[in-house]
Amino acid sequence: FTSSSSNTLSTSNTEKLGFEALYQLQQEAPRPKRITCPQEVSKLFHGMIPREYADELLAGAEGAYLIRESQRQPGTHTLALRFGHQTLNYRLFYDGKHFVGEKRFESVHDLVTDALITLYIETKAAEYIAKMTTNPIYEHLGYTSLLKDKMVHRLSRGRTEPRRVTFQKDDRISSPLVRRSALKDTPEKQCSYEKIHNFKVHTFRGPHWCEYCANFMWGLIAQGVRCSDCGLNVHKQCSKLVPSDCQPDLRRIKKVFSCDLTTLVKAHNTTRPMVVDMCIQEIELRGMKSEGLYRVSGFSEHIEDVRLAFDRDGEKADISASAYADINIIAGALKLYLRDLPIPVITFDLYSKFIQAAKIPNAESRLEAIHESLLQLPPAHYETLRYLMAHLKRVTLFEKDNLMNSENLGIVFGPTLMQPPELNALTTLNDMRQQKLVVQLMIEHEDVLF
Repeated sequence: FTSSSSNTLSTSNTEKLGFEALYQLQQEAPRPKRITCPQEVSKLFHGMIPREYADELLAGAEGAYLIRESQRQPGTHTLALRFGHQTLNYRLFYDGKHFVGEKRFESVHDLVTDALITLYIETKAAEYIAKMTTNPIYEHLGYTSLLKDKMVHRLSRGRTEPRRVTFQKDDRISSPLVRRSALKDTPEKQCSYEKIHNFKVHTFRGPHWCEYCANFMWGLIAQGVRCSDCGLNVHKQCSKLVPSDCQPDLRRIKKVFSCDLTTLVKAHNTTRPMVVDMCIQEIELRGMKSEGLYRVSGFSEHIEDVRLAFDRDGEKADISASAYADINIIAGALKLYLRDLPIPVITFDLYSKFIQAAKIPNAESRLEAIHESLLQLPPAHYETLRYLMAHLKRVTLFEKDNLMNSENLGIVFGPTLMQPPELNALTTLNDMRQQKLVVQLMIEHEDVLF
């Protein structure tokens, strides 16, 4: 709701307002007064009446409201509301709930109650609201300090920065860095994956204060937003200013599969998803010579059991040979995990860059383009892909036994790691060759691309 009233309420005390005062203003906001139709008592709808007549019915009663049929657009409804000594008119919608903007209400009365609170506070304290985010408490008293203890226990191992290299005709690289093995521990370094908050509109029961600006969150419903991963509560306008420092709370992460990759690794304080680490370690322990590894499917019921085990037990899930003798079940669970990520390992926004890179005819330029695209991946995605490609490179060393070369693995993992942003069967079909080639090249040149 916004008011076009020129009769702005006094803001002489605005500079003195504090977060307690915003709560007090909500208590002082005008109460809704329903104006029923004179021809039919208790009926809220007034039919098609002129604006001037609606003004007469609402005059002198701050908070009074009625519903009329629009004269400009017959068949639609208008909410007429008295506020600031004038009548405000809003197009009223209904889709099972009543609304004029983003918020949806069970009744028109609740809608008007919330509107009056919003209009009153945002008019009475306009200057204060405009300035209340300029000196946030976030880094001093809010969410950051609450996480201080958690941050102390975060994983000390993290990925090193990806190397920027130059490809030459003999496939050597100009970088002096020594090749790292994907399964070796990386140097001691604090894990520093950034993660944006997953804010969703939330209705708070009882008084709540914003954990960014420390001010009261006003309104009847949907007063602000809450991060569904860490529980941070802030005003909607403040959510745009909060840093990308979400530290997911394990109590809020309901499952392992189908969970955002960065969210999962930050919640569990790991460098990569546990599913990737545990499945690859199990496969390298007993499955590298298995014919058709990753191509041959395990029983879907048993793969589903593995998924449920990870969702239920996390890193304590038992995927040993005593539980699942067929290594194809473990390989199938790994592929299912990667396929079900809400954001693929090769993210939606970088999909086209990788596809276009694969289409470059010159081999050196093609590798350069793929390498540049890899550098743009989110850190957790990059580290997961690096670890996986090093593993698949080792799988190809057993090609004589498992019959899986880089091209075959590219066919299997192309559509698993890369998915177009929009579900389009034709696009997917047309891109299959490039998807396969991207993965094939990452396997073959794993030592220089990562």
